[in-house]
Amino acid sequence: MNVTTGLLDLVILVVVALVPTVLYLEMVRGSERYRTEAWGSILGAFAYGAFFATLIAGILEGILVGVGTSFAQAYPAPEFAFLNGNSSAGLFFLVLVIAPFIEEGLKASGVVYYRNRIRTVADGPVLGASVGLGFGFLETLLYGLGAFLVGGLAAGILLILVRSISSVLLHASSTAVFGYGYAQSRVGVPPRSVTGRYYLAAVGMHSGFNALASVGSILLVLGVSNSIGAVGSDLALVAAVAFALLAFGYIRGLISETDFPALQGAARFRPKYPGPPARPSGPGRR
Repeated sequence: MNVTTGLLDLVILVVVALVPTVLYLEMVRGSERYRTEAWGSILGAFAYGAFFATLIAGILEGILVGVGTSFAQAYPAPEFAFLNGNSSAGLFFLVLVIAPFIEEGLKASGVVYYRNRIRTVADGPVLGASVGLGFGFLETLLYGLGAFLVGGLAAGILLILVRSISSVLLHASSTAVFGYGYAQSRVGVPPRSVTGRYYLAAVGMHSGFNALASVGSILLVLGVSNSIGAVGSDLALVAAVAFALLAFGYIRGLISETDFPALQGAARFRPKYPGPPARPSGPGRR
């Protein structure tokens, strides 16, 4: 592979990963009809998720896995086996516990960073989804590059497309859930202190999705590698995709639902057009 071909393949992978996320951004923004969030804020939140949350999450997860592995090797007791990142238990602990808590926390920090842009409750999930889409975009691109290096361009594109209808939507939806709770605590009527509860809900969504996506690996570890295991793995993958699609549809509905009262309030206080002046009547009318 020459340099020109490699750069062209890289551009193709970037475009394949970017186009769906931009379409999702437009869908999220279009769900808000009253004081629609400016593209500047949405793209800023997207960039925050992509270039801050994703990279810092990777660094923190690497550090925690390294520390946990060293500890488990220094104290090789069965109860510490889940800390060993080189073991199956350690990998599952990373995917089901460490990653959801760290990634949702860093994505949530993007919503908090743009808190001054939250004017209505609907703005919270819009900004949250934007941060999550940025995170999902870069994470998916990195996974696609890994598949490209191993299996070529077709493998990279296929993985990106599958993740674009699953992981990317999950990242958007889970952070939108946090954004909804955070907006409730700031501009809700009355304000409600539910930020922590919705953060845990986002973590639960993330962990549940990862569990579905990991069923194939879990079955393999358990020794179920025959046709039954293959069917179970495929069904779990379909369930993960369905979960992500349903979650994204729910978030769009939530944005429209929470935006509607604000839309009604704006209409209620909008001055009415007085209409044309009344025409004179009676003998003096011309």
